Amino acid sequence: MQFRSGSREEPEINLIPFIDILLVVLIFLMLTTTYSKYTELQVNLPVADAEQPREYPREIIVSVGQDGRYAVGGQVLESASVEALVRALQQAADGSREPVVIISADAAATHQAVVNVMDAARRTGLNQITFATQQARGR
Repeated sequence: MQFRSGSREEPEINLIPFIDILLVVLIFLMLTTTYSKYTELQVNLPVADAEQPREYPREIIVSVGQDGRYAVGGQVLESASVEALVRALQQAADGSREPVVIISADAAATHQAVVNVMDAARRTGLNQITFATQQARGR
């Protein structure tokens, strides 16, 4: 029998192609997460299943339209500013002791329009605020 004598070569692992593939995957992940769209979140508001609404003896109903217009107690305001809301709320609350502000906002109304009503109520000193909703259909 004849055996080979001499140096034995050790296997070598080449890491350069592996590093290239990892860099390509890293670049792909960075590009896809950067351009993802967070504005496509679907939110449908307001619908709530709750007990029958309580009757408030002193209530001020503030309606917020889809286009950002306001109505306080059924009277449409000419201006959509917070100052106009403050004046209208002061007139509606005149003589009432701790009235409740009921915000009846359209489901498509902007968040800022609802926050403006809350800010106007805070400036007027009206601390009790609630939201009007409708029951879900099919129940």
